[in-house]
Amino acid sequence: MTALSPPAAKGRPVRRGGLQRRRAWVGWGFVGPFMAVFALVFLAPIGYSLYLSLFRNQLVGGTSFVGLDNYRRAMEDPQFWSALGRVSLFLVVQVPVMLGIALLVALAIDSGRLYGKGFFRIAIFLPYAVPAVVASLMWGFMYGTRFGLVGNINDAFGVELPNPLSPDLVLASIGNIVTWEFVGYNMLIFYSALRVIPHALYEAAEIDGAGQLRIITAIKLPAIRGALAVATIFSIIGSFQLFNEPSILKPLAPNAITTYFTPNSYTYSLAFAGQQHNYAATVAIVMGVLTMVIAYVVQLRGMRKEA
Repeated sequence: MTALSPPAAKGRPVRRGGLQRRRAWVGWGFVGPFMAVFALVFLAPIGYSLYLSLFRNQLVGGTSFVGLDNYRRAMEDPQFWSALGRVSLFLVVQVPVMLGIALLVALAIDSGRLYGKGFFRIAIFLPYAVPAVVASLMWGFMYGTRFGLVGNINDAFGVELPNPLSPDLVLASIGNIVTWEFVGYNMLIFYSALRVIPHALYEAAEIDGAGQLRIITAIKLPAIRGALAVATIFSIIGSFQLFNEPSILKPLAPNAITTYFTPNSYTYSLAFAGQQHNYAATVAIVMGVLTMVIAYVVQLRGMRKEA
């Protein structure tokens, strides 16, 4: 005769509802600390910024509710559009160059034909470990025409190199700094994705007579499409958040880098120099929404191609 379990033998029903509730509370116990921190450091600042963007602090009347007037002002603000156009140009030019260099380096290291690939991998990634402030100061010194590397070359060879911190070249100079900083980071993303491709695919392609170029275009690039999409999204977000490099170089190029050089610089100037906290919050909200929409569109395109 089969022995009954203690609850069934005594005729007591199993309380599944209480067990499920206890499990739910255990789950919330694990998720709760994260949710609390997430709400405190992410949701609360966004909510407060939205609240500020609906008001205006006036000399006469104090703080008053203005609804969407601040957003209409942003849509008509030439300085905001100038800053947005500048970072958009930066994104269109710098991001493809940076990702292209990172992809070429990752492919070269993954090919197995590069001697000392461990050294090159570390050397190319090393600039990412340099803080943005230190990198900007270092490159700003090299860009100097009176005290830096460019000035020393002019004096040594009797030439007149273009000033990298002039109004016409300062955006390209900042792009060079950002590229130097983040090529290694994106290279590591691409290289990590390349390392998980099964070698059986390479062997089959070589048996079929495919060359290295054909292997890259038919196997490697489609396999790392997801990594390309992730790196592109991160780069887009970073471009719209451009702030450190222009802020550090501004004392060296006061005539080229204005207070509204980038949207983040403009927001900082409005909030801390102009004491226009409400309008600064509005510009920040607009840029956040714009960045989110563009990043989401890129993500959708990357997922559609990957599928």
